[in-house]
Amino acid sequence: MNFTRWSARLPGTQRRAAARTEQTASPNRRGEGSVPAARTEQLTDEPPSVPAVDELRVREVLDRVPSLVALVHGPDHRIAYVNDAYTTTFGVRPLGERAREALPELDALGLFPLLDQVQRSGKPRTVKSRKAPDGRSYTFTCTPVAQGDGKGGSDGRGVLVFATDVTDHAEAAERLRASERRQRETAVTLQRSLLPQELEEPDDLRVAATYHPGGTEAAVGGDWYDVITLGGGRTALVIGDVMGRGVRAAAVMGQLRTAVRAYARLDLPPHEVLQLLDGLAAEIDANQIATCAYAVHDPNEGKLVYASAGHLPILVRDETGAVLRADEPTGPPLGTGGWMHASGSIPLGPGSTAVLYTDGLVERRDADLDEGIAALERALAGATGTPQVVCDRLVRSAGVTPDHDDDVAVLVLQHPARTGPESELFRNAALELLGGVEAAPRARAFASGVLTSWRFPAELHDLGVLATSELVANSLQHGTPPMRLRLRRTDRRLIIEVTDGDDHLPRRRRAEPGDESGRGIAIVATIASNWGCRRTPGGGKAVWCEFVLPRTQAP
Repeated sequence: MNFTRWSARLPGTQRRAAARTEQTASPNRRGEGSVPAARTEQLTDEPPSVPAVDELRVREVLDRVPSLVALVHGPDHRIAYVNDAYTTTFGVRPLGERAREALPELDALGLFPLLDQVQRSGKPRTVKSRKAPDGRSYTFTCTPVAQGDGKGGSDGRGVLVFATDVTDHAEAAERLRASERRQRETAVTLQRSLLPQELEEPDDLRVAATYHPGGTEAAVGGDWYDVITLGGGRTALVIGDVMGRGVRAAAVMGQLRTAVRAYARLDLPPHEVLQLLDGLAAEIDANQIATCAYAVHDPNEGKLVYASAGHLPILVRDETGAVLRADEPTGPPLGTGGWMHASGSIPLGPGSTAVLYTDGLVERRDADLDEGIAALERALAGATGTPQVVCDRLVRSAGVTPDHDDDVAVLVLQHPARTGPESELFRNAALELLGGVEAAPRARAFASGVLTSWRFPAELHDLGVLATSELVANSLQHGTPPMRLRLRRTDRRLIIEVTDGDDHLPRRRRAEPGDESGRGIAIVATIASNWGCRRTPGGGKAVWCEFVLPRTQAP
């Protein structure tokens, strides 16, 4: 085959030839002030010009380029030409043979469908970094060419295959990807190790949570959640999201989660916990901010008291299936400083389900954030079953897949509506402490009657009455009205709590032998499984203790 007939029709050849003709013709026009080419050559000392690119023989150029070049023609892709680099790499290839049999390396690379496509469409195509049988990687560009007669037709069309060795680039890219995978695996491992390995199980709530790291193309973020039993039947629930990616975000998340657990033990209102956390976040990294929602559930109040630092609203599905959104109050993210957070509340009675989540569950690049939250509300309205079932259903409804582009954390809690025999294991009794010192014997008698009706064994009955007597006496001596005694039992513990109007918190101290007071809290701390105190909203305090029930009392 005459290769020059094909080279004359390579894309751009005719355009460059036409442009050269115009450029050489324009200086020779008469009457336009131009200098004849011959006179110009005489007046200059420049060396003779080198041959134009179009005057070079295409075959001589392609024979010498280090890239692999092959030319096939016709509908069955018969070999018209292979250059020296090609034969050096894959061996001599017979001209005129069908490429599918004579060029097995192209078949192994799956290029023949591409050759067909280029020949039909007349448009060039490129495939990047394909590994050839010789073990090296090449980028292949397939360009359509036609015979010089310009008649077209299927026999007059061919494809020029141009392969560039990109092995070094491919290996460098693979090393980079491997490094990124290792970094991501390290961040995911760190992230998961910092999350709760097992959620605490409150007496009055059922909880479940899930965490999905972003896909392999997305660096892991700093999403976290936690469940913290505060004592006295109360439970703190936390969810947060550190802005940023990678190990640094996961490390900051771990510090914030640890701090939240420490602050929660102080049993402060939610907004005060966020206030402390805000200052700490600024100290950890002034350039790193995080969102967080912190909520506290008290089964005696039937509501969720919460505060939010720039986080997405908590959603609550009540026993009728209606979904409420806890939008306000909310403040800026943690680490911004200069903001006084505030607490709000949302009903969470028996039969209710609440969901705390991070933005990866509802935020999409092609949709408004409010649309994502509204879609989550609709999914929650129809979600029933255990917390884990609800959690999985919400994740599926949001379309979260293994290659999702953002981390997702979801925390689901339910306040079950207990009926039948189970309801007998969750009981409450309360007494207003009216009058003066005579309130103490009334409180002891009340506690004795309640504990007897709850069929507690004699030892636990006596300990409960003693703890009630000491807490009431402490409140009568150091507190102010209104005063109230509350007894509560769950399937796992007995809780005794006394509230009054004074916000001075008692502390355990060592009483001297001659002291007439100061032993009440010490006695309670000695006989009870746990005790604590906290300030109550609107002023005042609550002092409580709890006893873990014997196995015979628990189901």
